[in-house]
Amino acid sequence: MMHNRIDALDDDMIKKKKKEAKAKEKELKKQKALGKAIKQDQQACSSTSKTSKKKNLRLWDEEDENAKDPETPSGEKKRMASQMTKMYHPSAVEKSWYEWWEKMGFFLADANSSKPPFVIVLPPPNVTGTLHIGHALTAAIEDTIIRWRRMSGYNTMWVPGMDHAGIATQVVVEKKLMREKQLTRHDIGREEFVAKVWEWKEKHGSTILHQLRRLGASLDWSRECFTMDEKRSNAVTEAFVRLHKQGLLYRDNRIVNWDCVLRTAISDIEVDYIDIEERTLLRVPGYANPIEFGVLTSFAYPLEEDLGEIVVATTRVETMLGDTAIAVHPNDKRYGHLHGKHAIHPFNGRKICIVCDEILVDPEFGTGAVKITPAHDPDDFNVGKRHDLEFINIFTDDGKINQEGGEFAGMPRFKAREAVTEALKKKGLFKEAKNNEMRLGICSRSQDVVEPMIKPQWYLKCSGMGKQALDAAVDDENRKLEIIPRQYTAEWKRWLENIRDWCISRQLWWGHRVPAWYLVNESDKPEDFGVHDARWVVARNEEEAQAQASDTYEGKFQLIQDPDVLDTWFSSGIFPLSVLGWPDETEDLKAFYPTSVLETGHDILFFWVARMLMLGMTLGDNLPFTKVYLHPMIRDAHGRKMSKSLGNVIDPLDVINGITLEGLQEKLLEGNLDTKEVAFSEQGLKKDFPEGIEECGADALHFALVSYTAQHDKINLDIQRVEGYSYWCNKLWNAVRFALSILGDDYIPPSSINPNVFPFSCQWILSVLNKVISKTILSLESYELSVAASAVHAWWQYQLCDVFIEAIKPYFSRNDPKFCFERGFARDTLWFCIDNGLRLLHPFMPFVTEELWQRLPSSGDHKRATSIMISEYPSIVECWTNERVESEMNLIESIVKSLRSLAKENRER
Repeated sequence: MMHNRIDALDDDMIKKKKKEAKAKEKELKKQKALGKAIKQDQQACSSTSKTSKKKNLRLWDEEDENAKDPETPSGEKKRMASQMTKMYHPSAVEKSWYEWWEKMGFFLADANSSKPPFVIVLPPPNVTGTLHIGHALTAAIEDTIIRWRRMSGYNTMWVPGMDHAGIATQVVVEKKLMREKQLTRHDIGREEFVAKVWEWKEKHGSTILHQLRRLGASLDWSRECFTMDEKRSNAVTEAFVRLHKQGLLYRDNRIVNWDCVLRTAISDIEVDYIDIEERTLLRVPGYANPIEFGVLTSFAYPLEEDLGEIVVATTRVETMLGDTAIAVHPNDKRYGHLHGKHAIHPFNGRKICIVCDEILVDPEFGTGAVKITPAHDPDDFNVGKRHDLEFINIFTDDGKINQEGGEFAGMPRFKAREAVTEALKKKGLFKEAKNNEMRLGICSRSQDVVEPMIKPQWYLKCSGMGKQALDAAVDDENRKLEIIPRQYTAEWKRWLENIRDWCISRQLWWGHRVPAWYLVNESDKPEDFGVHDARWVVARNEEEAQAQASDTYEGKFQLIQDPDVLDTWFSSGIFPLSVLGWPDETEDLKAFYPTSVLETGHDILFFWVARMLMLGMTLGDNLPFTKVYLHPMIRDAHGRKMSKSLGNVIDPLDVINGITLEGLQEKLLEGNLDTKEVAFSEQGLKKDFPEGIEECGADALHFALVSYTAQHDKINLDIQRVEGYSYWCNKLWNAVRFALSILGDDYIPPSSINPNVFPFSCQWILSVLNKVISKTILSLESYELSVAASAVHAWWQYQLCDVFIEAIKPYFSRNDPKFCFERGFARDTLWFCIDNGLRLLHPFMPFVTEELWQRLPSSGDHKRATSIMISEYPSIVECWTNERVESEMNLIESIVKSLRSLAKENRER
């Protein structure tokens, strides 16, 4: 009897295909491209959700009062109303789930697990304030990857941490101290200042942790760390000591990039260069008026014995105050005969040596000696023209002329530039000032003009380590590191082939103190501190340093620790090791090192990624990760870099929760911007967010950010796109709401289905579901996250909602006996589609998928997982694939498109 029914059903299917084709044609007329569909959803829902000009309002229908969720005690599983609201409300849907996930231990990794490990270390955000939208991009990408891997059977560990951000944090707290109390850090002293930075860390660190949780980041909070907590600090000390013992760390007196605002050395890669073609006025921190650059000033030195004068040219005339030598090429007929003679300094009467050898002038000339670069061709040698590194230490640490500068002593360097020029004019020694092309070094952190100075610093030898890191990524025969996208391998190669030793000491108060002590004798003068390299003792603590010094030196001495701190990137460079407990042989280190993938922005490929690789291979005897995935940099909708001074920095919580324009403006006043910057930023906010930002929810933001990763270099973030995905959540919500209404309260899904006897539409949707499962998994494995997100979105939007659900509606419109079997088959198909579809979507939209999945009826044959996040990620079911059905549907769609095209032509005639 069953066979007769199936035969009858087969006879009916041919007729039904025609009906389904007509239904398909009718439905396809309503569709447009993905972007247009999202925009239409946004406009339609927006018009019904607003009752005033203000955004951020999602109104509850009066009938929805019965669908409001009861309160859930913190940490308990969410208590949901039996009814579903007619409209998706992100704040209601996303409430309570995270606290339950965390309490249930779903985020925790187990070092003793038999599952294969998959480990990501969250790039530790700087504890300088709150997370911005760039941090949200990192969190969204990594959460997507870690949730997918967790559902795919891996022992996942996603380690959270925060970075103390030495320079950045110190600058923020110093600005705050000056703004509120008109005091500098030097006014209150090191101990009190450091205490204030710790206060800042406690306040803003908790804000960052709250933001990460609200974003839905499924981090293993049991392993949370801070780069200056006790364990990480011990690891930094150990790394320094071991590298020193290996001969990779040394101290030297060299020219460094000096920041006069921060009063510290900075590394080469923290210097940005701008090319200047002609006279240009630029603003420099600490100066009310713009400063002139791009000018070559010529002036004369009078020669002894009334031999005339020698003309020199420089772009930095103020540095002549420290001159002790003038370089001339020995073959220069004008000046070569002056070898051994002297010029007379016009301001202090000092004798200036005339040097005409192709050598570098030795520092024996004393403070202010000229650094001479040999010239290979006399015709190319510009007599007396000096480059930026051709002088040393005429300035104090804060950029003022030192005592060597005579009457100009104490002047800020760029004011001295004007004063020296005027003084030369009065003495008749000024010759001319003309346009001059130049490159100007700017500190990427303070925007100050970098000053080259001779300073004793600690350096890390990088050539050997750099070669190892380079080979790991470019050695075709033994490549150990994959960089994604591949295009950044060229940049990796460029940096590491030209790597120089790394200056790792900083003249700051906030950070890890250099674990080195200097031996001071009773006869030493204060200004002699640190001058003898042999007296430095590197040790893990003062007791160990004392023991080492006693074995080497006799007599009375005192040990004084180096006041400098280590570059923040040094502690960050060992982060994959230190978060797992190194240098101790912890269970975590054994189970989870090396980590699996490093995901971060391409802007810190060398700052952080290369240094982690170098230090990981040297100290951990292995690469810290085998893949590097580099995401684009976020800019605003106009393509501008996000900056607080532009007013376009976005707090992800403002996108999630919504905020008015007034609220955005109030936040400006809480920052460190001056009055002019606040006014300018307010104008930017009014232009970009005239009605504030609408409540979008974490899921919409999460999905939008992942979708944007197709743009490999930069992302021009348009908040309207995020709003569009929020409205798409409403479509998802109502699709499941409809599905539950036709499944009914008593529906029990089977453990499996074979669609061979199912209606055409059921066979088709299951077959294309297989396709999207395959495409999503392959895309995730190749880190094409935007492709994966688009595939899942398109299946839900255009195949499940717009075609399949519409196709099966006639089966349930009336209780027609002839559709008895179709209804049963359609229910089973719909349940499998919703269940698989939600699990497929979960890594991209964790909250709404959990809520909807929890509402699905579960099979009676097997126990379902407690949460969607620990359920299995969908996999292909071979018997669902039906190429014939898909081909027929493609033919139907092609016919429909042709008919639509003909109809359009007829209308236009």
